[in-house]
Amino acid sequence: MKNIETINIITGYKVYEYLLVLNPHEELRNKIMQVKQHFFDAYQSATALYSKPHLTLVNFVQYEMMEERLVNRLNTIAMGYYPIKVELKDYGSFPSHTIYINVTSKMPIQNLIKEIRTEAQRLMKLNDDNKPHFIMEPHLTIARKLLPWQYEKGWNEYSHKHFTGRFIADAMLLLKRPVGEMKYQIAKRFEFQNMLVETIKQGDLFSP
Repeated sequence: MKNIETINIITGYKVYEYLLVLNPHEELRNKIMQVKQHFFDAYQSATALYSKPHLTLVNFVQYEMMEERLVNRLNTIAMGYYPIKVELKDYGSFPSHTIYINVTSKMPIQNLIKEIRTEAQRLMKLNDDNKPHFIMEPHLTIARKLLPWQYEKGWNEYSHKHFTGRFIADAMLLLKRPVGEMKYQIAKRFEFQNMLVETIKQGDLFSP
């Protein structure tokens, strides 16, 4: 993050961290939070509690002054996209640091991410050191940045546990927070409207 902080000071422009996510409905969020609370109680992993249940499509850092152009581009993508049925089943892991709930309906989400990458990637790139990270393996995190003992004991338990859930993602949320802060705020909600939309590729004059 040193590069970002330096840019922030030199230019005077605010730099934010952004997440573009799919959000489960409230009942399912509460069910997942119970899982996260159990993990925290058992393994003292703070990340299990401070991150709310969501399915990340892309994370990136960018100047706040780019936000309006980005919002317009994402809104155009969402208008042309259809609501997605998201199926969740049991648990998976990224050795040796993350435990998550499996997404079994990957393809529609991956197709959405590919479209976002094609249409909006340039607006998400701060510089060569800070490029957007597209999450091509959809998952819903229970806990991340685990210590070796937390991962080993936690995965030993959760690899045998079961979970089922589903939701219709009828929108995606853009979350933001100032670099270095903990809490994200909702910047914009983009409804999936399944309309015939011709994507207008604007801003080429201003893009590097």
